[in-house]
Amino acid sequence: WGAKGHGLTSMKNMEKELLCPVCQEMYKQPLVLPCTHNVCQACAREVLGQQGYIGHGGDPSSEPTSPASTPSTRSPRLSRRTLPKPDRLDRLLKSGFGTYPGRKRGALHPQVIMFPCPACQGDVELGERGLAGLFRNLTLERVVERYRQSVSVGGAILCQLCKPPPLEATKGCTECRATFCNECFKLFHPWGTQKAQHEPTLPTLSFRPKGLMCPDHKEEVTHYCKTCQRLVCQLCRVRRTHSGHKITPVLSAYQALKDKLTKSLTYILGNQDTVQTQICELEETVRHTEVSGQQAKEEVSQLVRGLGAVLEEKRASLLQAIEECQQERLARLSAQIQEHRSLLDGSGLVGYAQEVLKETDQPCFVQAAKQLHNRIARATEALQTFRPAASSSFRHCQLDVGREMKLLTELNFLRVPEAPVIDTQRTFAYDQIFLCWRLPPHSPPAWHYTVEFRRTDVPAQPGPTRWQRREEVRGTSALLENPDTGSVYVLRVRGCNKAGYGEYSEDVHLHTPPAPVLHFFLDGRWGASRERLAISKDQRAVRSVPGLPLLLAADRLLTGCHLSVDVVLGDVAVTQGRSYWACAVDPASYLVKVGVGLESKLQESFQGAPDVISPRYDPDSGHDSGAEDATVEASPPFAFLTIGMGKILLGSGANAGAGLTGRDGPAASCTVPLPPRLGICLDYERGRVSFLDAVSFRGLLECPLDCSGPVCPAFCFIGGGAIQLQEPVGTKPERKVTIGGFAKLD
Repeated sequence: WGAKGHGLTSMKNMEKELLCPVCQEMYKQPLVLPCTHNVCQACAREVLGQQGYIGHGGDPSSEPTSPASTPSTRSPRLSRRTLPKPDRLDRLLKSGFGTYPGRKRGALHPQVIMFPCPACQGDVELGERGLAGLFRNLTLERVVERYRQSVSVGGAILCQLCKPPPLEATKGCTECRATFCNECFKLFHPWGTQKAQHEPTLPTLSFRPKGLMCPDHKEEVTHYCKTCQRLVCQLCRVRRTHSGHKITPVLSAYQALKDKLTKSLTYILGNQDTVQTQICELEETVRHTEVSGQQAKEEVSQLVRGLGAVLEEKRASLLQAIEECQQERLARLSAQIQEHRSLLDGSGLVGYAQEVLKETDQPCFVQAAKQLHNRIARATEALQTFRPAASSSFRHCQLDVGREMKLLTELNFLRVPEAPVIDTQRTFAYDQIFLCWRLPPHSPPAWHYTVEFRRTDVPAQPGPTRWQRREEVRGTSALLENPDTGSVYVLRVRGCNKAGYGEYSEDVHLHTPPAPVLHFFLDGRWGASRERLAISKDQRAVRSVPGLPLLLAADRLLTGCHLSVDVVLGDVAVTQGRSYWACAVDPASYLVKVGVGLESKLQESFQGAPDVISPRYDPDSGHDSGAEDATVEASPPFAFLTIGMGKILLGSGANAGAGLTGRDGPAASCTVPLPPRLGICLDYERGRVSFLDAVSFRGLLECPLDCSGPVCPAFCFIGGGAIQLQEPVGTKPERKVTIGGFAKLD
């Protein structure tokens, strides 16, 4: 009983999974939409009717054709009547050949019916046949029926053919689609008729076909098309619609999907503690959201009230200024009015002047009239040049609040910065990792950034991926010091402001050099011709200017000439360990050799004549220190990579230039495009030199090298060319140096 009670509880708890999203009632003859959601057939028809589709089609087998649906056969006492066949119009409507908006008779391209799914809020395409092309979800119908039985335990199913009061049903008939008591079943299935062949079933409220039928061909589905993700019948398989599709038997699809569902369900049931913990966490998040939302409301209200207080204070101040100006003007105008009133006949100044004029004593008159005359003169002048003492306009008190109104209109919540964009042109790894980024154009500003990085070539540790962080990075670039050599780092960055942290940028992967970076400068004391070579002031770039011998060699009338080989060395010598450095070669260089060699052999070669005959002469053949007398296994004293006209020469030419001789003979010559930067990796103990693409760290060539003494970086020029050493990241200057028209590369 405990298990049974638990099962009933589970059935009752899943009621919301059995509700139609349209009518919010239990599913009745649910149809499976192409988006995998379900909807009642009647609801689907109603939705399509509201959209203006008429005759969208449906499943004819789903229409009620039971005796209980015919009023003339409601009671076994009534005479039996044959069921009328649906007319031609009904058959056309149910088969999906109706008309709908935009459809014309004989149209070559009929309109495709679109159904607004109420679950995913998207429009799904039903095809030309509309609902007639959809499958019924019989499994969902069975689940709904079991649910109805579980919530109404003890409720009997009544006979649909008895007259009131009906008896309890004891049988059901799938063909008749009705439930019967014993008496009614015998009455509607008389002996000796075709209905007597109907097989009785248990009484039910929902009748379904025995199996899924293809809506196009009315055949039982036997296969599953993985391409279309749709059940198909035998006829569908041979049709052109599924030509070339991956089709499997329905048993295989059933077993595979059942295994996946069982595995997922087992995982969920086995992690109920985790589910409960996450529910508690979500409930706690809900509580925090309510509290934080209330706090945010109070903060906004307080800020708006603060703005209101500032505006009110400013309003009072401005009104006070206007009031003071108004009182001052009124006082001046009042005084002017009083002065003019004193000029009226018989009052004020005029009356006094009239009385003074009556004085006959001349000395006394002169004494009194002198001051009076001045006042009368001023009054006369005021009458002649009348002007109000103050203006009545207050235009100077007008406010321009356009900017403030715009600011208030645009007043909005702070937004976090958008995901930064990594500048891949300026981001690279050398002795250190230099990461550069920028914010999108319309992104809110960031106060600072957080840079996260980790190695991807280390064994994964259990648990979440751990990132190393560089917090509160100012600016739009960061320097990561002391990275591990020969590793792959993944980096990302995000911005932060008062609103919080924004989204992470896309991950960028950087390869670090395979060995520690060797820092050196170019040394022009050995083999460098001041006439043809120009070394930059910082001694990290060199340009070779072609001279007259090369111009003469280009003359086709000449059969031979002298060519100059100019060599520049690095100012360091390697005597142990592994070292790496990189350089950029100008793609317009005529012929350049980049590599290493024994310091003693290089210096010996400079003491001899540097000019050789033939413009096709390989300068390395004179630097192999008697390689003709050496054995095949002896390592050459030089190792160079040949570059010319934007190409790298590999194979026999490269091997010969590097002093390589193999037992199997030289490989066939080939060329590869010149990368933006070349990398040279020297392993002194192993006596090997590797040439790499310094951007992707793809290997180009590996050569043996005689490391019996100090080894120096070397660069050879034949004709015009330019080389720029890659500068260390930590001391990279923010400037460009131009040497003879060749700009240094960043």
